[in-house]
Amino acid sequence: MDLAGQPYYFALLTAAEQYGAAHHRPQVVQVMVQKNRAAVECGQVRVEFAARHDLERVFVREFNTPRGVVRYSTPEVTALELVGYPKHAGGIANVAAVLGDLAEEMEADALSRAAGVSPVSWSQRLGYLLERLVESDLAEALAPFVEKHARSYTPLRRAAPTSGAARDAAWKLIVNVDIEPDE
Repeated sequence: MDLAGQPYYFALLTAAEQYGAAHHRPQVVQVMVQKNRAAVECGQVRVEFAARHDLERVFVREFNTPRGVVRYSTPEVTALELVGYPKHAGGIANVAAVLGDLAEEMEADALSRAAGVSPVSWSQRLGYLLERLVESDLAEALAPFVEKHARSYTPLRRAAPTSGAARDAAWKLIVNVDIEPDE
């Protein structure tokens, strides 16, 4: 990507694994880029891409490797993107399971800053999951952002029906799926 002059960073389950939070070793390497592109095969490795148009604003960490410096989304950005791209992460229940380990690497102040460069619906979902399943201190860091910026209710799972689903007023979230993460 550097040779092509394209901004990128390792994201989603690949980034979660970097921080010790992948329950199962990801079968692909996941890379965030500015525009959609087809997956590529590099020998035994499959690289899948997800698009985020504002990725140059996203907080990343750089790591030295034998092949050079690589960028990974921070744990906080990783958590937000996991709830924003659940299809790339094995679904919302798997996201909840990964959050359990990823929360250990997250900091409340950094999470609050990362929320500012992500869609508010991601903070709504993440705050709810953190509060219910993982770490309420981290959820508290998102609460003021959601209270200030969330204009409407958003579904916990976008693809599930919302009719008759419970609503969580604090997170302005339609709880349209029960989440029980794998232990």
